[in-house]
Amino acid sequence: MKYLFLIADGMGDWPLDELNARTPLQAAVTPHMDALAKQGIVGTCRTVPAGMPPGSDVANMALLGFNPANHHTGRGPIEAAAQGLELADNDLVWRCNLVTVSELSVNGFMRDYSAGHITTEKAMPLLRGLQMRFGSPRFTFHPGVQYRHLLVQKGAAGSDEAGIHVQPPHDITDKSIAASMASYKANPPLHELVMRASHWLAEDADNDTKANAIWPWGQGRPLRLPSFEKAHGLKGAVISAVDLIKGLGRAADMEVLDVPGVTGLLDTNYAGKVRAALDFLSHGDFVFVHLEGPDECGHGGDIDCKVEAINRFDRLIVGPLREALAGEPATFLVTCDHLTPIALKTHHADPVPFLLNWPGCSEPSGVGEFNELSAAQGVRVSKGHELLPWVLAKTGRGA
Repeated sequence: MKYLFLIADGMGDWPLDELNARTPLQAAVTPHMDALAKQGIVGTCRTVPAGMPPGSDVANMALLGFNPANHHTGRGPIEAAAQGLELADNDLVWRCNLVTVSELSVNGFMRDYSAGHITTEKAMPLLRGLQMRFGSPRFTFHPGVQYRHLLVQKGAAGSDEAGIHVQPPHDITDKSIAASMASYKANPPLHELVMRASHWLAEDADNDTKANAIWPWGQGRPLRLPSFEKAHGLKGAVISAVDLIKGLGRAADMEVLDVPGVTGLLDTNYAGKVRAALDFLSHGDFVFVHLEGPDECGHGGDIDCKVEAINRFDRLIVGPLREALAGEPATFLVTCDHLTPIALKTHHADPVPFLLNWPGCSEPSGVGEFNELSAAQGVRVSKGHELLPWVLAKTGRGA
């Protein structure tokens, strides 16, 4: 049996007046997901443990079968794993966004968590400049993709300064940054770096982008995960445009499949992801295909964009994989990691809808459409890290 976990990041939502009280998933055209749901079973799963933030780091870790309450150390460390950074156990790793703020003070507002979706090409000179001017034995900048970068604070994981809470920038779009500015002050070396580096971006750099500040957040010690193959008995791989998913895969000794042209946005290399998944399944057992587009549209509050992102997920990811594996012993699990409601422009910890389809399903749901409403009438998996073992047991591969 081959296993495909197809993840449309942030796909779940709430009903919207603009869509006649439907969610974007209900409004989207999804014949492939609908067919899989009708012939399989549907349900909901709580991917975010109580008391933990509803981020993609927590939720995707759970979907890979690892309990975030035991393994999660922060978002930065996961992305550091993706880059293969050599880190000491007491290093503190920050995710470091390039952002746009109205002003970097308690009176400021977060205008754009992505600095206008800055391209990697535009971001690289800025990161090189930041490291050249402000890198030191204490702090090092490490470039990533687009607006997503890393900052390592050497030897600081055990300090009191490590525990400050900085709000994820995508949670505070058009909102005050006062609380986080106060938090930065509780880590004086970091606060000084943020102010100096941001001033350089805004005033002195040869910078024609919208990036006018750095925003370190999501800090923690280096990530250590058990082997995915040893934990679940499956040779697995991950496919994604974002370092977060790549880091989870690499930390769990999974294959990380690089696909040229993937962007994490609505316009990405869908066909390349499909080819990579099918190539891997010719010799592997499990592939985790992650699509970022619906989440980015949700953060932007763009209804049409989110509906189209779901349309493309169904038409360009689910459909081709379903057709290529027709008649083969293949299990499909289709879901999202968390909700990104248009009304909030950020994540929410509500249970996510999922469908499970495999050859020989003896009690198909018979639902006509796959969406939040139909899934809510199905089975319930109360803990996200138990979903994968539940799938394996359902399909006859459980312990």
